Amino acid sequence: MKVNAEPSPRRTQAERTAATRARLLAAGRALFADQGYAGVGTQAIVEAAGVTRGALYHQFGDKAGLFAAVYEDVEAELVATIVTRIGSDAPTDQLAAMRLGARLFLEECSAPAVQRIVLIDAPAVLGWAQWREVGLRYGLGVVEAMLGQAIVDGVIPDQPARPTAHVLLGALDEAALYIARADDRDSALEQMVAVCDRMITGIAS
Repeated sequence: MKVNAEPSPRRTQAERTAATRARLLAAGRALFADQGYAGVGTQAIVEAAGVTRGALYHQFGDKAGLFAAVYEDVEAELVATIVTRIGSDAPTDQLAAMRLGARLFLEECSAPAVQRIVLIDAPAVLGWAQWREVGLRYGLGVVEAMLGQAIVDGVIPDQPARPTAHVLLGALDEAALYIARADDRDSALEQMVAVCDRMITGIAS
């Protein structure tokens, strides 16, 4: 006797919307990383995502809106990756953790896809103010928390954590931009890691 399989439950509107959004984000991220923002048209995005142009406009407003969402996803993933790596490597103290975090940030930003989206296109597409605001939203809390713990542990002198975190994060952004624009990016990476090491050592003096 043949038993009929139970029909698959129908997805809710919210589930369909989330799936459409995820497809657009994945397609946009891949295309923006490969071709750059200016080189990607909305038709290419919707074809890669397997959705209609109307779905793109409904979810994100326009191509710039999709790019902004992709950029936020990359920033969130970047911070999560660095935090996870620091936790797994278990540095000897918070100063070593800060040095490791700086190196990991610069290494992650040296990946071509991250460079293209985060360092090259995001400031141009979104404007400096929005680019900086997103970077601060994802990175500032991590840097400030690490500084605060370093102060508690006594590995750096007591100092205002928030202003110091702003300076460190700004320096890391500039270091990443320097690497992205360098002719010899491997050499620039090692130079900037050394610079950041000295800067972090300096705040512990």
